[in-house]
Amino acid sequence: MRFEILRLDDIDGTPVDRTVVDAASVNRIVQQAASIGQRIWIRPADTTAS
Repeated sequence: MRFEILRLDDIDGTPVDRTVVDAASVNRIVQQAASIGQRIWIRPADTTAS
């Protein structure tokens, strides 16, 4: 399964960057974001996107 991870703006919470990763990479990205206090939003990636 693939997930879309959006990095959110610190001020207003709007998405400023996005990446699509496999399930094995999600934990690493969450740990990195937590270590620097970065806000992220994780959701299943659209399966029709390439």
